[in-house]
Formats: sequence, structure tokens, C-alpha cells
Amino acid sequence: MTPMPFSLPIPAEANALLDRDPLALLIGMTLDQQIPLEKAFTSPWVLGQRLGHEPTAQELAEFDPGALVEIFATPPALHRFPKAMAARVQEVCRVLVDRYDGDPAALWAGAGSGAELFRRVQALPGFGRQKAQILVALLGKQYSVRPDGWREAAGGYGEEGSFRSVADIVDGESLGRVREYKKQMKAATKQG
Repeated sequence: MTPMPFSLPIPAEANALLDRDPLALLIGMTLDQQIPLEKAFTSPWVLGQRLGHEPTAQELAEFDPGALVEIFATPPALHRFPKAMAARVQEVCRVLVDRYDGDPAALWAGAGSGAELFRRVQALPGFGRQKAQILVALLGKQYSVRPDGWREAAGGYGEEGSFRSVADIVDGESLGRVREYKKQMKAATKQG
């Protein structure tokens, strides 16, 4: 995997963690709902700080659930729903341990097609169609994970030159364009 360096509007250390740790990327994607993306993608770094080290999928899968909720809920909470999202992260890690020997990158490594990659991602707890498409787009656009048909599997999020999700954020300008797209989609939903 030769990712482009992340340049989200978050601390440099949090971006660096996303660059080097596939589990951090998956945790960020898991948390990326009902909170700003900056919070979602900073939380894996904060989690590591609170634990005193970067966790593994195995460690989080086996973590005492109550203790993990406490870590998530410690102010500032890692998510606005710390109990539910601590459980979700733990569920994702358990799938990684059960199906991929605890190796988060094995989720996408060796996927023979975009459709297979999409199925693998969508099988994760909490990854519905849209979130799975966004992760497939993110992997293709920023991590060079591009099995045949990955753009089609990612739907509109996979389109070249689109500015629809975290998959498209590479600088301040692209962040602004993604925010504008989301604002337009929210307004269209309210009108429709």
C-alpha cells in the first residue's frame, strides 16, 4: 500500500497515524457518522494516546467492553455516542480477527474485483452501502487499492474529480468543495 499522505484538517500526528495504520483508517471510517469528519478521523489518534500505544485489532476485539466505553466516554468523548461506537469499533475489530487474522489491510489486500472489495467492506458491522462505497473510494483514490471495477463499486464516490466524501479531501480547497457538496445534498433532502 502506497498511500498519499493524509491532509485532513486535523493534527499532523493524527494524519500520520492514518497514513501508517490501516486500523486507524478503519476506526475513523467506523466513527464517521453523526459527528464532523475531523472528529471521527482524529479519534483513532486520541484513542492511542489514551491507551499509551497504538492498539491492534486483536487488542480491541478482546478489550473489556466496559473499560473501552470508559475510554471512549472520557471527555472529550471520542464520539457523541461513546457507548454505541465503542461497541461498534470492537465489533469491527472482532470481524478483522475472525476473518482476516487481525490484519486490517487484509480486508482489501487480494480483493479480486471492486465488487469483492465492496462486499468485504459492507460485511463490516455498521458499514451500509454508502459507507462501504466511501471506503472503497478512499482506498482507491488515496491508498492505490484499485482492483478491477473499484470505481463502479464505489458508485458516485469513485468518480474521478468528484468532491463528495473524505475520499476526495487532499487539501483545504478539496475540503471546502466536499463540505459544499454535503451542504447541497442536505438542502436537497430537506426540500425533497
